[in-house]
Amino acid sequence: MPDRIRFALLFLVVLACVLARVGGALGATHAGKHVVRRSRHVTRHATKHAGHATKHVATRHLSHATLVARERAKIVSFARRFVGVRYVYGGTSPRTGFDCSGFTRFVYAHFGISLPHYSVAQFDLGRRVSRAGLRPGDLVFFSGLGHVGLYVGSGRFIHAPHTGTDVQISSLAGSYGAGYDGARRVL
Repeated sequence: MPDRIRFALLFLVVLACVLARVGGALGATHAGKHVVRRSRHVTRHATKHAGHATKHVATRHLSHATLVARERAKIVSFARRFVGVRYVYGGTSPRTGFDCSGFTRFVYAHFGISLPHYSVAQFDLGRRVSRAGLRPGDLVFFSGLGHVGLYVGSGRFIHAPHTGTDVQISSLAGSYGAGYDGARRVL
């Protein structure tokens, strides 16, 4: 309950006591009872609204978390569309092909997030994420920061590996696991 409401309630209770003692007459006693009744009503009303406000804040927080989770799911879903697009060094589009950082840059640009076309520079963005704390949409880095992909969940990531391959989904525990350097969250 906010301090202002507590103070108002305390003031009303003190006022009721003062009126009841000072007057001693029927009018003062009646006024004191009215103030006490009013303070009970204010207390119930304030408690009801304080609980509602707390619930509203929690709902708003959950809504924000839900919105972020939905946005992450959209990013992963969009990235999956490009499975099979060929790897091309310096590639930045599905029409010409992708390299690893061109792929992550293209996917995030679709959602209004600008990333540089260089994996080391992408590693400098966002906030560090532990391997255990990975969420879909996080950027995952390998090979001395020379390779980047997009975490899709369940221990897997989507990436444009190297010349002669296509955009694909791989396991973090697979051949890339030994070269894992870390992750960044930009959303």
